[in-house]
Amino acid sequence: MSVTSNSGQEPIVARTPEEVERLGATWQSPKGFIGWFMPVNQRVIGRRFVLTAFVFFFLAGALGVLMRIQLMSPENDFLSPDLYNQFFTVHGTAMMFLFAIPVMEGIAIYVVPMMVGARDMAFPRLNAFGYYVYLIGGTVFFGSLLLGFAPSAGWFNYVPLAGKEYSPGLGVGIWTTMITFIEVSALTAAVEIIVTILKLRAPGMTLARMPLFVWAALVTAFMIVFAMPAVIASSSMLVLDRQVGTHFFTPETGGQPLLWQHLFWFFGHPEVYIILMPALGIISTIIPVFTQRPIFGYTALVLSLVATGFVGFGLWVHHMFTTGLPQLGMTFFMAASAMIAIPQGIQVFCWIASLWGGRVRFETPLLYVLGFFVIFVAGGITGVMVAVIPFDLQVHDTFFLVAHFHYVLIGGAVFPLIGGIYYWYPKMFGRMMDERLGKISFWLAFIGFNVTFFPMHQLGLEGMPRRIYTYLGELGWGDLNLLATLGSLVLAGGFLLSLFNAVWSLWRGEPAGDDPWGSPTLEWATPSPPPNYNHEYIPIVSGRYPLWERRGQASQPVVTGLRDDRREVLVTSVLDAEPQAVAVMPGPTIWPFISAVAASTGFLGILYHPSFFLVGFFGAAATFTMWFWPRRPWRDD
Repeated sequence: MSVTSNSGQEPIVARTPEEVERLGATWQSPKGFIGWFMPVNQRVIGRRFVLTAFVFFFLAGALGVLMRIQLMSPENDFLSPDLYNQFFTVHGTAMMFLFAIPVMEGIAIYVVPMMVGARDMAFPRLNAFGYYVYLIGGTVFFGSLLLGFAPSAGWFNYVPLAGKEYSPGLGVGIWTTMITFIEVSALTAAVEIIVTILKLRAPGMTLARMPLFVWAALVTAFMIVFAMPAVIASSSMLVLDRQVGTHFFTPETGGQPLLWQHLFWFFGHPEVYIILMPALGIISTIIPVFTQRPIFGYTALVLSLVATGFVGFGLWVHHMFTTGLPQLGMTFFMAASAMIAIPQGIQVFCWIASLWGGRVRFETPLLYVLGFFVIFVAGGITGVMVAVIPFDLQVHDTFFLVAHFHYVLIGGAVFPLIGGIYYWYPKMFGRMMDERLGKISFWLAFIGFNVTFFPMHQLGLEGMPRRIYTYLGELGWGDLNLLATLGSLVLAGGFLLSLFNAVWSLWRGEPAGDDPWGSPTLEWATPSPPPNYNHEYIPIVSGRYPLWERRGQASQPVVTGLRDDRREVLVTSVLDAEPQAVAVMPGPTIWPFISAVAASTGFLGILYHPSFFLVGFFGAAATFTMWFWPRRPWRDD
């Protein structure tokens, strides 16, 4: 390996067509039916994560619309109480665990390696394993709804309601085992993202030059590593209570029901920021592109992301203000809940300053970002309101909270995410999405969202409790509920139009070219869609906006010397991205898929008998052995 620095004075190095073909074949993914289970390339796995997450998003969204139809009029019998509870539980669980986190991780898996100038993730086979775990877990979870034994205790699964006495059957068991299983997938992705960002960045891309989306992905991954074990532990304890007869949450035998809430919300509140953080990175990526100037306050934005990551772990008790905790402790968490607004406010002001006075191009990705400003700021204001203990006591468990968290999660995460999809779609598929359909879909989604969820603030203030399947006409909630249901249909229409646009553009969209937006980051230095190896040569970075800085230059400094007949990547130092070594990545294999199936057998089988844990354990151990079986020493690859 060597570094070629030709900086415009020397002709750029170039491979022969035969070398390029060999490089592509080295990084090629297998084809055919069996080949579908073997790819390990980050672009293939990342794209699968995103597409699968959107399938779950539309399924969960359909459940949400059906719930709104049930609530559109008093004493409606469109859904039975039990079916409504199942829809309610599956909708919330799928949106939080099967869509929000996986889709953000999928975007990061797809974009981050190209953005940092790498050819793949740090652990490609682990990447594939995480996807199959997620796919199997999500399919089983939705399958339980089709088979009529889906969980119905809510997406937070509070005990003792989730205990065997009040929730018999397989529903809660499926929730606990599948959530534990799926979070394994989230943890694997987080570990890969951390190592990829810290060790596979292109030479010259110091921490101070990393794109803001990469910073957001890094902070998010660390949050996942620290938050997910809490929900895995609590879910495992509940499984033991239900299947083995332990009493972690049974008060009659010394257990503590509140322990569940502490563990769940220690994960649950950081999860909000785990979902939000990548969206903030998307916004910081889109705004410079559509103003064609550097972001204002790069350092402040990075520090705000890091501060949000830390403070986000100090808020969980504000979900428990009504549980009778000591006043002094609740006061601390009230202050922390209000303090989280400070880094968010800094980011909003930096983005406004970046837009101020710029030559703004109001194209679809930026429209979704601007929609975020309106919705997320409203959600943030109500967030500060519910952080105040007296106010929270009044609106706790009412529709006011339903409105608040939908403003935060859909406004704060889904709108920037859709903007990001419009932005990176040309890179993923090589074609542009239709701009006219994109703008129509934005306005439908924006109007439909506010018509759906803004009336819920008033419903909550009037005392309408959440988690009810119907209400009496004398209570006067019918008109606002009808309005919210009509809004949900418009909102669904907006998202469906974007789906149609994405499918239609695969064949009819205009060819995108390498960099249709005039973007500054390295993923746009590759062809659209990118070749199997991402970057033909590893670029050398000298600033925060490498593509803008190379404008007008005839050639660029690159790294040469990596072999084209095996999967080699450049390892660099953590702080300054100085070249340190060359690592050889493993190739495609079916063992991650078989390992995921073996682990699934253990997780699912434990619902019937604890001995299946041993089956899954030894099955996974055997497949892991084959997965990591050392290569023959007489081969140099």
